[in-house]
Amino acid sequence: MPKFPLRYILLIAAFAMLLMSIQLGALSVAFEKLDLSPDSAMLLFLTILGGSLVNLPLFSMKSDPPNLEKMPPNLREFYSEMPYTGSTVVLVNVGGCVVPAAFCLYLLVHHPLNLLYVMLAVAAVTLLCFKTTRTVPGIGLGAPMFLAPLAAALASTMLDPSNAAPLAFISGTLGVLIGADLLHPADIRRLGTPFASIGGAGSFDGIFISGLVAVLLT
Repeated sequence: MPKFPLRYILLIAAFAMLLMSIQLGALSVAFEKLDLSPDSAMLLFLTILGGSLVNLPLFSMKSDPPNLEKMPPNLREFYSEMPYTGSTVVLVNVGGCVVPAAFCLYLLVHHPLNLLYVMLAVAAVTLLCFKTTRTVPGIGLGAPMFLAPLAAALASTMLDPSNAAPLAFISGTLGVLIGADLLHPADIRRLGTPFASIGGAGSFDGIFISGLVAVLLT
């Protein structure tokens, strides 16, 4: 078996550290725009990371059998070995959904936001997410990654420039949560999965990332 040269290992490690530093730097800039102290930002980040390991069951719904023909080969093999129960348990991820939604309430209380502007911005992102979200058999619901943050940033900057950052986070987060998840119960039935988690990828789910990217774009 050929040996992997040490210089390549060091190069990959350096590249990984660079990506991590860029991500942490972006998080710092976003949290600073939201007027969070370093301690508060770290507490929020750790809460999201820890909460990403926790899924809370909400309810169970009848679902269609998995469509194996539309799945990638690796997933097709996985689902063919899994017994079909006829139902999907809908879960909510604490780190990927509950904490970001709670943080939206925190921003509403601690910033002088106009509720009409909040509703308009959230409605705009919700409509966009609802129209662009598609079912990915065996995986979940997917939408173009940067459309929601871009729409949230544009709407927030146009409606309330002085409070664009918190408004962008709220509309980016709640717009994705409502438009891409909550308004698609029929699509959840067609996923063919035994479990469907809202915010299921935890801190890296579109709900939280959408809010942060929207803040960075303001």
